[in-house]
Amino acid sequence: MPSRSELYELVEEPSGLESPVLVYWFDGFIDAGRAGGGLVDHLLATLDTEVVARFDVDTLVDYRARRPEMRFADGAFQDYDAPELTLRLVRDDVGSPFLLLSGPEPDVRWEAFVSAVTDLIERLGVRLSIGVHGIPNPVPHTRPLSVLTHANRPGLLDDAALVDVELRVPGNVASLLEYRLGQSGHDAIGLVARVPHYLAESEYPQSSLTLLRALSATTGLLLPSGELAEAARRTDELVREQVEGNDQVAKVVHALENQYDAFAGGDTRGSLIAEQRAVPSADEIGAELEQFLAELDDRADTDDDRDDDPGDR
Repeated sequence: MPSRSELYELVEEPSGLESPVLVYWFDGFIDAGRAGGGLVDHLLATLDTEVVARFDVDTLVDYRARRPEMRFADGAFQDYDAPELTLRLVRDDVGSPFLLLSGPEPDVRWEAFVSAVTDLIERLGVRLSIGVHGIPNPVPHTRPLSVLTHANRPGLLDDAALVDVELRVPGNVASLLEYRLGQSGHDAIGLVARVPHYLAESEYPQSSLTLLRALSATTGLLLPSGELAEAARRTDELVREQVEGNDQVAKVVHALENQYDAFAGGDTRGSLIAEQRAVPSADEIGAELEQFLAELDDRADTDDDRDDDPGDR
């Protein structure tokens, strides 16, 4: 039956769930290449979903910090893009159910939100919660992207890809959720795509595809990849053309390739920050990369407009 807690409304309690996994992503913290966001968009666009619970965004989100978009036309406001923080039931390609929690990262009441999510996890019998996002790294787009992992319980994951450095990082709801779940005895892990730093500010589908494959391998879910793989192929082609047309960026990529290849044979387990050897500094390549990204975005927009042109159909 539908019910309401302080922060969420349970719209429909799904039946027949047997220890599902929960995938979560929140818009607001670091997500290089929009790796996690692109994965979530892809899952929502390609799989059957139904809303299980809606969170009270009026209580959790500061609209003045992230103003929702409104559409004005014909002398009047026509539409309002209201933010949604929603828990959905999703079914993979063979009908296996899992849960997906996504939306804007709460600006306030983090502990209350985490407590509410934990309540849903216990109520729905979730066996494993998985956060997804991307981080910028000094890696080239011409080499396979890798995924770093972290877990809130020793032995939950293979140690080979676990992050093994000590860092102090800005807090975020996804990390707090993983931490609090561990304290309350619930398993949670993070899948982190390492995205080329010069593509971190652009949408990079290859990073989302890398997370999708890692998610499938971790959970056994059969997730569709065709559309995402094609988007990744098109974007990689655009990047290749832009790099070939810019000598400075090509030099940066070549230096990153050399660094990547030098470390490929060594122990790079969990390395968030690779040693910088013979790679230009951010100041040295900043202007070139800004121009590169602007040209890449312009090219992508042009291709999108061409795809939308009825005359091309």
